Amino acid sequence: MSVSVERTDKEGCTYMEDRNIIDLYWKRDTRAISETSKKYGNYCRGIAKRILTYKEDIAECVNDTYWNTWNAIPPQNPSNFSAFLAKIVRNLSFNRYKHIHAEKRGGNTLPLVLGELAEIVSSTEDTAFLAENNRLSMQIDAFLDNLPPKKRQIFVRRYFYTDSITQIAHRYGMTVGAVTMTLSRLRAELKEYLTEEGFSL
Repeated sequence: MSVSVERTDKEGCTYMEDRNIIDLYWKRDTRAISETSKKYGNYCRGIAKRILTYKEDIAECVNDTYWNTWNAIPPQNPSNFSAFLAKIVRNLSFNRYKHIHAEKRGGNTLPLVLGELAEIVSSTEDTAFLAENNRLSMQIDAFLDNLPPKKRQIFVRRYFYTDSITQIAHRYGMTVGAVTMTLSRLRAELKEYLTEEGFSL
């Protein structure tokens, strides 16, 4: 019996299975990039658009995501390809944001989000690059793994996807005040957890 390498979505679009896309990267087959773009282009653009304003910057980060993925696989062999791509495009977008807005504060939610996380780290300048610190990233992942699903989702929506508090409240059927309180408690718990793990905050 043959194994299907493609899947058709609800709109009738046919995409290659993640495992087969990753295999193309391992084979150094440039189709890996076109298949990644076909399946995850809109997904990556959506993440970049939450951080960046201009189409040119968004497009550049998305294109860089494909090439960073090409350079990362191999040796990496991600078990969750969409999450792997999301982390890359998010970090590239944060880097781009910092470069563009070193002194300027735009109208999106990112400065507010960084300001909230400044309670945990020493400066908002460092916050945008936290995900690049492997040890810290692993500890934050471990912290999130131990949270109840809803709290984990709220944290990720705010600090990974930079959703507004109003958007989160609407998504989970909560009041703005309840979301604000939940995030405040989660930040305090994360700070305590990281301190116990030996981070100087």
